[in-house]
Amino acid sequence: MPRGAPDATGQHRGCQGDGSFPQLLVLPIGNVEPLPVEGLSSRRDPLGNPTMFFYLTKKISIPNNVKLKCVSWNKEQGFIACGGEDGLLKVLKLETQTDDAKLRGLAPPSKLSMNQNLEGHSGSVQVVTWNEQYQKLTTSDENGLIILWMLYKGSWFEEMINNRNKSVVRSMSWNADGQKICIVYEDGAVIVGSVDGNRIWGKDLKGKQLSHVTWSADSKVLLFGMANGEIHIYDNQGNFIMKMKLSCLVNVTGAISIAGIHWYHGTEGYVEPDCPCLAVCFDNGRCQIMRHENDQNPVLIDTGMYVVGIQWNHMGSVLAVAGFQKAAMQDKDVNIVQFYTPFGEHLGTLKVPGKEISALSWEGGGLKIALAVDSFIYFANIRPNYKWGYCSNTVVYAYTRPDRPEHCVVFWDIKHNEKHVKYVKGLISITTCGDFCILATKADENHPQFVLVLCNSIGTPLDPKYIDIVPLFVAMTKTHVIAASKEAFYTWQYRVAKKLTALEINQITRSQKEGRERIYHVDDTPSGSMDGVLDYSKAIQGTRDPICAITASDKILIVGRESGTIQRYSLPNVGLIQKYSLNCRGYHLSLNCNSSRLAVIDISGVLTFFDLDARVMDSTGQQVVGELLKLERRDVWDMKWAKDNPDLFAMMEKTRMYVFRNLDPEEPIQTSGYICNFEDLEIKSVLLDEILKDPEHPNKDYLINFEIRSLRDSRALVEKVGIKDASQFIEDNPHPRLWRLLAEAALQKLDLYTAEQAFVRCKDYQGIKFVKRLGKLQSESMKQAEVAGYFGRFEEAERTYLEMDRRDLAIGLRLKLGDWFRVLQLLKTGSGDADDSLMEQANNAIGDYFADRQKWLNAVQYYVQGRNQERLAECYYMLEDYEGLENLAISLPENHKLLPWNKAVELAQNHNMKEIGSLLARYASHLLEKNKTLDAIALYRKANYFLDAAKLMFKVADEEAKKGSKPLRVKKLYVMSALLIEQHHEQMKNAQRGKVKGKSSEATSALAGLLEEEVLSTTDRFTDNAWRGAEAYHFFILAQRQLYEGYVDAALKTALHLKDYEDIIPPVEIYSLLALCACASRAFGTCSKAFIKLESLETLSSEQKQQYEDLALEIFTKHAPKDNRKPELGSLMEGGEGKLPTCVATGSPITEDQFWMCSVCKHGVLAQEISHYSFCPLCHSPVG
Repeated sequence: MPRGAPDATGQHRGCQGDGSFPQLLVLPIGNVEPLPVEGLSSRRDPLGNPTMFFYLTKKISIPNNVKLKCVSWNKEQGFIACGGEDGLLKVLKLETQTDDAKLRGLAPPSKLSMNQNLEGHSGSVQVVTWNEQYQKLTTSDENGLIILWMLYKGSWFEEMINNRNKSVVRSMSWNADGQKICIVYEDGAVIVGSVDGNRIWGKDLKGKQLSHVTWSADSKVLLFGMANGEIHIYDNQGNFIMKMKLSCLVNVTGAISIAGIHWYHGTEGYVEPDCPCLAVCFDNGRCQIMRHENDQNPVLIDTGMYVVGIQWNHMGSVLAVAGFQKAAMQDKDVNIVQFYTPFGEHLGTLKVPGKEISALSWEGGGLKIALAVDSFIYFANIRPNYKWGYCSNTVVYAYTRPDRPEHCVVFWDIKHNEKHVKYVKGLISITTCGDFCILATKADENHPQFVLVLCNSIGTPLDPKYIDIVPLFVAMTKTHVIAASKEAFYTWQYRVAKKLTALEINQITRSQKEGRERIYHVDDTPSGSMDGVLDYSKAIQGTRDPICAITASDKILIVGRESGTIQRYSLPNVGLIQKYSLNCRGYHLSLNCNSSRLAVIDISGVLTFFDLDARVMDSTGQQVVGELLKLERRDVWDMKWAKDNPDLFAMMEKTRMYVFRNLDPEEPIQTSGYICNFEDLEIKSVLLDEILKDPEHPNKDYLINFEIRSLRDSRALVEKVGIKDASQFIEDNPHPRLWRLLAEAALQKLDLYTAEQAFVRCKDYQGIKFVKRLGKLQSESMKQAEVAGYFGRFEEAERTYLEMDRRDLAIGLRLKLGDWFRVLQLLKTGSGDADDSLMEQANNAIGDYFADRQKWLNAVQYYVQGRNQERLAECYYMLEDYEGLENLAISLPENHKLLPWNKAVELAQNHNMKEIGSLLARYASHLLEKNKTLDAIALYRKANYFLDAAKLMFKVADEEAKKGSKPLRVKKLYVMSALLIEQHHEQMKNAQRGKVKGKSSEATSALAGLLEEEVLSTTDRFTDNAWRGAEAYHFFILAQRQLYEGYVDAALKTALHLKDYEDIIPPVEIYSLLALCACASRAFGTCSKAFIKLESLETLSSEQKQQYEDLALEIFTKHAPKDNRKPELGSLMEGGEGKLPTCVATGSPITEDQFWMCSVCKHGVLAQEISHYSFCPLCHSPVG
């Protein structure tokens, strides 16, 4: 059979790049005479899963059976003009206004708001066209009479008349801005006029019979359609440019005529960049869609029908082609309207009753289409395949804008009424599940890769995944994303930071061992083991039976194929479990919550159900798995299973929503919303048609919640009959939502027993705890107040607390709610003493409220009451109230963190304030008088006066040493002093570098710094030996530690160093320790010298000296006062200048060339010892 014609099964073939046509099913309407289409080509392969639903809704009959010739729908104001025989011209308007949000959108209008006959034509009216910008209507009849109509006080009147009396008008077209009209006559005459009736130019195309005209979007080009089928391109002054290449007429013979030319002007944006927008169609069914008038590679379609007219919808995304076909085995024709995307993808076919269809016109929102058939106007509703989804209280939807090439994706949080906007290039589809969504996009126009972007509910991309198959169909579960092309499907186990159940974790763990990404060909038979790998070569292998739909749950994956075969796979390990056979090609598949039933909406809008686990006998007596259930519904365009009941589902049939329980319907609800969610016996629906009229400002009025009958009945029983009867009804129809309803009703009546039982049945632990707490309360008023708070009636709860004289409970309630204004009010109005800390907290919270809104003056009042100096300073600064800042600074206590002296000093130095030193000294003296030495040190340190701070710190250390404080504490104080000296040295060097910057050399700078330091420190010689105090107590502590740990020789060596520090550590302590270490080390010569030193100390009393003499006599009568040690002890005993550096880790002299030196204190440690330390043993700075 020739390519392009529907075959006996009603399958339609649209053209691809190789001249072949992909299989696309349309409504079965019989055989069609074949049309040859050799050599046709298409721009590109289709993306996404194009289809949409439509159904006839209304019919208006024209009086006296006058046959209609033309119809045109005003896109802006909604007027419908229709012309016909005997001069018939009517303007109609459908009444669509309704106050009920549920009935907005597609609810069929009950009456006409306008039905006016326009008198003026005598012959058959053949052309009607609107000027929407200026609210004018232009009409023409078979006698050549042209009338321009205007709207005045709600009615249409003649404004201008023109009759050339030579020929008939074949077509009229207003340009995009409504300023010019082009009129073409059958005899070749062309007239271009202005909107005010003036003629701009005219031309007579000799020897040409004209039939159509249209303007380009920029009004620079005119297309003239000829009666012989040619299309000529002219400029806007009537100059011929060229003939259009008509690729769709390759190998066509015989007479043809143009059925329609429509050029979409891009007023609502384009489906995607560089989108075809100029459609040309011929009566033989051939059609081409072009990007511009010179497009050499147009999209080509063979509609397989006799065409009478074409028109784009309001945004250029759908082309409607009206005409008729020969019905199979019958002589009469069948009226049909076919719908296509700009890329030639067939969206479906609408069958229209009547003898002969003559014209069509879209409504302004693209949701309805008007069809002129015989003496009737039929209206059909269009259900577009919107790119949208619902996740985590967020409606996600996409739309296009004229000013941007990308899709605008809106994440609208319906709970807080906030929206987040993302711009996405090459968007194919939106799929949602739980708290996340998948945006399927094309990676790049010139690259074959595609991207699955995992996003959260505010549109933040979490994980993009690049794949090499076209994601025509996408399904999503809590753990997996499945994307399918026609031939293969890809599975991806995504990861998100979310708590999962133990079972889900177990499933993930098992599947992780096998890899997170797999790809399977639809003809393969995976076993659930390691046979699925990420091998994209499978994706390019063809199949005779392509995939047409997929769906998935946590347990199974369902893949639908065009032949009607359904393949069931296990998840997470993909294994083919079962194949089923249906008699339809599914478009939308959906599994119930326990994966036992599958709902199938086919491309004709027929909804059927399949039980996946039922075992039945077939016609041959064989047992088969799976059963087609008897329920079937037509004109269905959306459905959703309940999340918590496998027998409940909701579906949209035309403009009604039906809820089914066990395949039995409840009474329908009139609405046109898309179903977001079905849970807890409530259906959440969104009127996407209304939202997308103004997508930048979504309105919560377009969100509708429906309660199903059992919930409505239970509520009515509770309210009108009583809790007892309602309880019995809910017992017979159990559901957690109904038990919760009963529990809440029982709480209202303080029937705590029933409430507790109901909370148990709905597994509401918090509710049970609340009832238990209520039971412990003695006062009925208290219980009523608690119940009022539980149900959010906070004013009532507060009033009850106050009536009970329990202001504390009222305040506690408002604290929980964060209502600080009311907390403050309650604190002030109370008769007793208010809690000062709570009052301050409330004032500060209200101050924060105003500060967040930049109402600084209001914030100041509350921060003053709350004594919040930090925020008060910020407010004064923002208000530029420097007097307030000064007063605040004066009132602050000493050493407050808002008084940073280091910053003050830095500013003073930058601005050459000379008195800063004297001010600091005066304040430090003030602190010292109050015996706050450490505060004075902190003051100097913050102000970067390190030398002054060090002097005071040395003084403190000396005092602590004289007091006999713990040696470790004294060492720390000396280390702190030395570190301040080091900071002083660094400060001086940096200052000198700044002074001599740009002079001779760095050496000069360093030398100048040292010289200045020398001058400054002449009176303070301790700056040269800043570390002596720290060294003294370090060795003092180290020697004792070594002695107690049993390292007596090391202890002696360390103790010998202490002889150099008699000015810091009392000599009696030094030589007592030295004598002890020497005795323990059996160095009795050294020990003897230590005792001699002790006996000669003038600081000792005669009694103490006598004790030392007695101890020496006891020791040296037993041991001769001689050292049996190496000469090193002698050298250590001598001490003095020129001795070897000492290891601060061991106390031993450093004799090696290689050793570690601290960058801060400049002391050394033996190379073999430093590996045991992370910090310097002396100053405790990190080992770098």
